[in-house]
Amino acid sequence: MEKIIEIRHLSKFFGTHEVLRDINFDVEKGEIVSIIGSSGSGKSTLLRCINLLEKPSGGEILYHGDNILENNYDIYGYRTRLGMVFQQFNLFNNHDALNNCTVGQIKVLRRSKEEAKATAEKYLQWVGMEQYIYAKPRQLSGGQKQRVAIARALSMEPEVMLFDEPTSSLDPEMVSEVLRVMRQLTKTGLTMLIVTHEMGFAKEISDKVVFMDDGIIAEEGTPEQIFHSPKLDRTREFLKSI
Repeated sequence: MEKIIEIRHLSKFFGTHEVLRDINFDVEKGEIVSIIGSSGSGKSTLLRCINLLEKPSGGEILYHGDNILENNYDIYGYRTRLGMVFQQFNLFNNHDALNNCTVGQIKVLRRSKEEAKATAEKYLQWVGMEQYIYAKPRQLSGGQKQRVAIARALSMEPEVMLFDEPTSSLDPEMVSEVLRVMRQLTKTGLTMLIVTHEMGFAKEISDKVVFMDDGIIAEEGTPEQIFHSPKLDRTREFLKSI
């Protein structure tokens, strides 16, 4: 399999506090990787380092074999290849759903307005939001906002999708509508990295599960290994607690 992202000895400090320590793992093309662990274990920071919203303190992040942390690396080009879906949606409140999905295409990918609109409409329909393309975020439920956020990320036609706890801000009845869209997405062959507290979902859709604890990768393996026969007591404790 082709490795898209390779993390090597990654570390991240906030002041003197080491949030990530010697992180090593690979993401292969088309692979769905779920990252699980307690709050504060470093999951979201890891995702934010991968898309350079946070600058790592040390180590390497290789994208198709090239270290994105090298001084002369085209970070702008790299970021266009990653789609990011946040906990809090991060939509533009003064734009309707359609404009939320076109602005990045026009500004970053230099697409024409017509092409951007056609692409946005395609993905808004794909996530079941075609009736709401002219609605502003304040007119939408949390689940609808998150589906627009997924459509916005897909409209950039990325190679890798990053999800940072995409259901954690949602009421329970809205969680299922977002997970349904994400399930659909897992069938498209898109490479996905998902930080999640939804263990049933992680177990069902993942090729690989990474368990983080206190800033390190404590254990990784297939869903079968992690959920049914974890090697570490700490992994067993975490799974029992939830």
